[in-house]
This record gives sequence, C-alpha cells and structure tokens, in this order.
Amino acid sequence: MVFDYGRTLVTFAYPRDDLLRVLDEFRPRIEAALGVPAPEADTILHDVLLPLEEYINSMGEDEVDYMEVYRETWERAGMRLPDDLLHDILDAEQQCWDRAVTVDPDVPRILQWLGEHGMKRGVCSNAPFPPAMMRRQVESNGIAAMLDGMVFSSEVGRRKPAPEVYQAALDAIGTEAARTLFAGDRVREDYEGPMAIGMQAVVVTRHADEQHLDGVRTIASLADLPSLL
Repeated sequence: MVFDYGRTLVTFAYPRDDLLRVLDEFRPRIEAALGVPAPEADTILHDVLLPLEEYINSMGEDEVDYMEVYRETWERAGMRLPDDLLHDILDAEQQCWDRAVTVDPDVPRILQWLGEHGMKRGVCSNAPFPPAMMRRQVESNGIAAMLDGMVFSSEVGRRKPAPEVYQAALDAIGTEAARTLFAGDRVREDYEGPMAIGMQAVVVTRHADEQHLDGVRTIASLADLPSLL
C-alpha cells in the first residue's frame, strides 16, 4: 500500500502568523548580509514565499533544485543572501509547516491495521524541499513510525506522474506494482500515474480539490480502504 502525503495522510493550515514571526526574527541577519535595512516580514512573505508556493504548484515532471529556486526567488525580490543564511531561513520556514500539519484522523488506525495484516506501507509524494526536512516532518507527526518506507520527488529527481517516482516507492517498501494499491487525492498524479505502471489506484475524496472524477475509483475516506483489500 502506497499513499500520497499531503491532502491524503495530512492536511495543512497555512501558517501565516508563524511564518511572519520567523521572518521577523531573521530580519537582523538579512539586514547584516545586505548592508541595508531589511524589508518587513509581510513584504518578504508576499515577494518571496507566496511566489514560491505558486511555482511549486506549476512544476512539470522534472524535479528542481529547490535551494537554487529559493535563492533565485530571493534575488528577484532584491535580496542576494549567502547560502548558509538561505538554508537557515528555509529550515525555519519548513518548521512552521511542521507545526501546521494535521494528521487525518483515520491514518493511525488504518496504518496500524495494514501492518497487522502483513501489508507494506509507503509514502510517495511530490515535494521539492530537502529530503531531510520532509522526513523530519513525517517523523515529528508520528506517521514515519507506521511506515516501511517513504520517497519524495526531491530524492528521485522526478515528480509524479513520472514512473520513476512510483518505482522508487515500490523499491523502498519491497513490493511489486501488480500487488500494490496507491491512494491519493489527485487523478493525474495518484490515479492515472500509478495505473500506468501496473498498480491499482484509488482517489480519496475527503481532502481532494478535484471535482471531475467520472470513471475514477474513489473512496470517501481512508476508513474505507479495508473494503478494497
């Protein structure tokens, strides 16, 4: 069993206040690096972080070097910062998202049920952020302890629906495509992509944004998974 991560196992509330607090704390270091007064935290949020959110949602199948994109976005906003400072800001930013995560209420029970029935459990997610930061998040919210493996696109260099990402997830948990079900919230990435390499697939609609699901196998929540297995 392989799961998508965001909007399947977890959801997020945009941590605006936490991000603004973190950015404000970094303003003295930003000012020291630039040699001029640093923009206000709200300006940085709108000129750097929000454009990055839009960019992430528009990427193709080739994964990007996120630190490179991160650096370029700060530079377009008029701030050329050293890589060590950029890494520290990104790390603190990602910790805001770590605190903003909510695990779907069905997840602990379903992952435990799968394990008790001898089924391998994995995560396969499009996430361009440094893998160590993503793994920290999955560990901090308790899901990692209930998984046999996890793969993020930043580790593979390709994004769903590229077949290499699904294969990496299958390899991580030691199973074959024909014996594995993929569950996620998106038709292209989490249904059509897995089916194309011989996996079974289902869209979980509880947190899904997509509305056009004609001809797609769906379940209302992860609690319905045992009926498919």
